[in-house]
Amino acid sequence: MDGAQARAATMRAAVLTGPGKLHTAKVPRPEPGPGQVRLRLEGCGVCASNLTPWEGPPWMEFPTAPGALGHEGWGVIDAVGDGVDDLKPGQRVAALSYNAYAEYDLAEASNVVALPASLDGRAFPGEPLGCAMNIFRRSDIQPGQTVAIVGIGYLGAVLTRLATEAGARVIAISRRPGALKTARAMGAVEALGMEGRHTVIEQVRELTGGAFCDRVIEAAGKQWPLDLAAELTREGGRLVIAGYHQDGPRQVNMQLWNWRGFDVINAHERDPAVAVRGLKEAVEAVASGRLDPDPLLTHAYPLERLADALNAARDRPEGFMKAVVTLA
Repeated sequence: MDGAQARAATMRAAVLTGPGKLHTAKVPRPEPGPGQVRLRLEGCGVCASNLTPWEGPPWMEFPTAPGALGHEGWGVIDAVGDGVDDLKPGQRVAALSYNAYAEYDLAEASNVVALPASLDGRAFPGEPLGCAMNIFRRSDIQPGQTVAIVGIGYLGAVLTRLATEAGARVIAISRRPGALKTARAMGAVEALGMEGRHTVIEQVRELTGGAFCDRVIEAAGKQWPLDLAAELTREGGRLVIAGYHQDGPRQVNMQLWNWRGFDVINAHERDPAVAVRGLKEAVEAVASGRLDPDPLLTHAYPLERLADALNAARDRPEGFMKAVVTLA
């Protein structure tokens, strides 16, 4: 193999070497197996679920596989494995893949969704958008309902738009003033600072005439926002847990949950087929103009600055909603 061939057979990929530490390495470019495609990635979103592994909890193993933690990638199909007939090199796609902090990644062909030409040139971190569509479906939001969304990050902001578009009255709740401004831009009619649990409860009580909310979506992934979300859910309503609670057990006020008699939905999906359905719905929603997530992609970093991207997702500087790593 000559030097040009050797360079073509390698790629840049991020490797986490310890808590808060990573470097960009030259590693072999993966080859697609049967039923797989290889993506030449254009970018990858940075997910809040990366932050606990980035901190280095006891269960993490270092170094990670090249590209590990990246799972919000999009790009162009570069090669296909045996048995893949409906996808071709050159197609622009979003995919469910799991090592996308790299120039290339592999995905099962069944986990790949083609992007229409109308989305050319636009960043498309499909996995979180598909997640939002699945959460929205399981929330069963109907016209005229009052919906509180506790935690306005990228996911909460997208859900604010989807709920508003469905005809609901949305009350957005966040600790960050900039996020509340974003929530209003996405359609929230009320935006409340998460300055104190009892203060927020009384504000929502007043806004709803004492009835509280038909649907409450908890999108913060922490104990006290979960407690707050339950307090805001009306009798017979629906509490939807969309936050990713990965830092330990939770306690719930079972007396309140029993008394209110509301439904509790854990809106996280693990079936790839369901995740792909949500991804397809997200592509349609963005392509049709029903949803415009572009203003929420507020920070972009090259692969070599992935550590800065992860730290921004953790620290949430002024104006931050979501970071993406650019690869093309």
